[in-house]
Amino acid sequence: MNPDPFIRSGGAPLYRQLADLLRARIAAGDWREGDFLPPIEQLMDDFHVSRVTVRDAIKLLSRDGLVSPQRGRGTIVKGSIATRPLRVEGSLHDLIETYRGDIPDISNLQEGFAQPDLNPDEAGAAEAYFHMRRVHTRDGVPYCQIDLFIEKGIYDQAPERFRKQLVLPLLIELEVPIVDGRQSVTIGKCTAELAGLLSYEMGDPVANVRRTLIGPDGRAVYFAKVTYRGDCIRFDMNMRP
Repeated sequence: MNPDPFIRSGGAPLYRQLADLLRARIAAGDWREGDFLPPIEQLMDDFHVSRVTVRDAIKLLSRDGLVSPQRGRGTIVKGSIATRPLRVEGSLHDLIETYRGDIPDISNLQEGFAQPDLNPDEAGAAEAYFHMRRVHTRDGVPYCQIDLFIEKGIYDQAPERFRKQLVLPLLIELEVPIVDGRQSVTIGKCTAELAGLLSYEMGDPVANVRRTLIGPDGRAVYFAKVTYRGDCIRFDMNMRP
């Protein structure tokens, strides 16, 4: 083990760095659901940090639902924060399958007609779109914030369903013609606003996704900007020779 894996100045607070290391080891299976973390004294020795740093790191992991301190027994691992991590897939069919059967809680933060900020290389724009700003939650954990735009003519086919359901599966169910689609992913840091919406720490990693579905006329029928918590997403890519 690196005797001092932390940035001692100019970086994130030590307790957050320690929480990230412990979170990564839980994700890697070093400690599984039902296991106990090493005692505080051992963690202090292993990572060369103070008791306060260890306690604050455990408090952060407890808030995220990863561990549960048990008085007189230690800290038990409850499991991964995302019991079914979301996958950013490379095809529309696979993306739909990721969400099939999933019924996350949806909190609509903002609604109304607005134009998306499409880039020229993404698609042309239709005359009008219905915009929804949402937070999606699964198993009580908010996992993404999404700004999505649906071409008005398509939205008018089932407005109440679009407002209450997952949009991508509904587009397929309504047999909306889609001839092309694009998706780009960049890695960023959680902002103060997103930290509040996603119950996440400011500065922690997030995945920013731009997703466009294009109709036969070359215009976007659906456009979304999605920010996923870094601990609730997984990338799967085919490496064909």
